[in-house]
Order: sequence, then C-alpha cells, then structure tokens
Amino acid sequence: MGRAFEFRKVRKMKRWGNMARVFTRIGRDIVIAVKAGGPDPSHNAKLRVVMQNAKGANMPKDRVEAAIKRASSKDEKDYEEIVYEGYAPFGVGILCECATDNPTRTVANVRMYFTRNEGTLGKTGSLDFMFERKAVFHLAAAGLDKDELELELIDFGAEEVEGDEEEIVITAPFSEFGNMQKALEDKKLNVISSELQRIPTSYAEITPEQRDKVLAIIEKFEEDEDVQAVYHNMRLED
Repeated sequence: MGRAFEFRKVRKMKRWGNMARVFTRIGRDIVIAVKAGGPDPSHNAKLRVVMQNAKGANMPKDRVEAAIKRASSKDEKDYEEIVYEGYAPFGVGILCECATDNPTRTVANVRMYFTRNEGTLGKTGSLDFMFERKAVFHLAAAGLDKDELELELIDFGAEEVEGDEEEIVITAPFSEFGNMQKALEDKKLNVISSELQRIPTSYAEITPEQRDKVLAIIEKFEEDEDVQAVYHNMRLED
C-alpha cells in the first residue's frame, strides 16, 4: 500500500474516535473559511470542502449552518493557523497543525507536551525534510472501479489510487488540490473528505514498547482543542 493509504488508517481511527473534538475542529475550519472567502459556498471553494468534510464526519446539518452563521458575525473570534514541529523520544518527528485564538496559550501547551514526555520543541521548518505535503481525497468505494477511476483522474494529478471495500483514497501533489477537487465535484463522486496532509518521506523504526510511549504523547496533542491535526513519521505496522 502507498504511504497515504497506510498512514490514513491510524489517523482515521484517532480522528473520528471522539466526535465532539472532530466537530469542534471542523467548526474552526468553517470560521477560517468563512472569514477568508465569505459564507456562500457557491463562491467559496474552501468552505465547500469544509462542508463536504463535515458531511463525511456526520456533523449535523443544523450545526454546520449555525457555525457558518456565527462565523459571519463580527463578534466571532479570529483563528490563526500555526504549525509546530519537534521530536518525541527515539527520534520520532512530530508536526502539529493548530488553529488558535491565543498563540501564547497554544505554544505553551505544545512545549509542555514535548518537555514532559522527553521530547523537544523545534524551530519552524526544522522538519520540512521529513514530510511531504500531499492532497488526499477519500471517496466512498461503492459503485467505483479503482483502476478505471485512476485512468480518469491521471490528467487531474492523481499519483496513487488505492482502497478497500469501503473507501478509495486518491493522492495528488499539493499543487493539484484545487484541480482534483473540481474534477471530483464535476464527476459528482461521493467524496467523504478532502485534505492537505503531511506524509512522511521515511519512517522511524522503533520497538512496540517505544511505539506505545510515543503514541501516548501523540494522544496528548490530539486532546488539545487548538490542535487540528498531528503528523508523525513513526512506523505504525510491523
């Protein structure tokens, strides 16, 4: 399996494991999208993607509409998108994408998660070599032929098309996110989610005991409401 397909298994389990946190994070994505491009999804491609992801996460429609309405208010908080990078024990790289209305609070928490667990917070860009940004699209597999779909989407930037009986995962270059998203919309395919992910370029090989320790640290980041996504380069499967 390709890197994106392998990586998404554990990310999916963790991300959808607590729906309340998922809805909070989608809510922040809605605020960021609305403030950047307005509340009308027909004229705001970023908002369309977030609404699509909300549907894939089973976020109630009335909650999505309420979030858009709040985001349109001048009283709604502004969220700053910040990326923090560092190392967990055993040389495992960790990268956190955050959306926060209080960067001072967020960086203090991120630093604490690292230092209290034998890790170190690094400088911005220090882990650029360790991850590659990719556009990753999850589609419902029902009624689709993976090989035919790959041929249809090559011209729109598809690099890998993989999947199982439930989902098909399409990976494309970071720069082709918009083109691929439009192609999937035009073809009226059942897209569960569209994301820009950071895929490891190589993996840290550690023991199962060491892996459990690093996963415990990652869970601390996942529980923080300011953290939108956590990436690492630890091998998850033996």
